[in-house]
Amino acid sequence: MRIAGSRWAVEECFQTAQQECGLDDYEVRRHPGRHRHMTLAMAAHACLTVLRARQLDAEQAETDPPSSSTSASPGADG
Repeated sequence: MRIAGSRWAVEECFQTAQQECGLDDYEVRRHPGRHRHMTLAMAAHACLTVLRARQLDAEQAETDPPSSSTSASPGADG
């Protein structure tokens, strides 16, 4: 079951890369060109994923209420 679940994540990753990064837009003529295209498309997909995660973290930080700690550092009791 665990392997089937990981396969689903990989398939979803490739589907997203095809839609957002043009992974399937290259007509294969030779292996080196296909390899370069897939490498660049997957690198672009990884970059977009990191940027999206950072944006979601920033948006979540803006909407979270401030913490209720009274001191700036935990060991600053005096």
